[in-house]
Amino acid sequence: MEDLSTVLGAETVALVAVTLGFRLAGAQGARRFRDWALCAAYGMAAMLVLTASAHFVPESVTTMPNHADLTRMVPSFVPFPGAMVYLTGVLELLGAAGLVLAGTRRAAGYCLAALFVVMLPANIHAAVADVPLAGDPPTPLWVRIPQQVVYIAIALWAARSATASPRPQEALSR
Repeated sequence: MEDLSTVLGAETVALVAVTLGFRLAGAQGARRFRDWALCAAYGMAAMLVLTASAHFVPESVTTMPNHADLTRMVPSFVPFPGAMVYLTGVLELLGAAGLVLAGTRRAAGYCLAALFVVMLPANIHAAVADVPLAGDPPTPLWVRIPQQVVYIAIALWAARSATASPRPQEALSR
């Protein structure tokens, strides 16, 4: 029997664990983390830092997915696959920062939802072409597609729950 992080991926485990950790802090009195959508936005930001890091890891590192693994995931119709992997890594990092900052959370959430849609063909290609990541088999489609839908939903939830332009006092209390 495979463990949870093998089936769902370390990124999903990180998303859930960080979200629940922040929400637990909210339940213990940290006012900033009383809002589930905000906690999920922070959880997604942590997940994105984790996933984005793989985009820049050299091929010699085999303990985690690396740039070469991710480049092999890119479907053949996408030009400049290596550059696209770097670009999506940068976009994931920018999205993570955008989710953490109240003033950019709405835009970041919508942009990340679009990015997750655009990256879905690479995940489908990896599963269909059996592209390994750090020597592990790719996430099966029956797991990966629902995962991607959840990521899109959380990004949209974060975007829709973000205040358009928080007042200084509200920004400090969030």
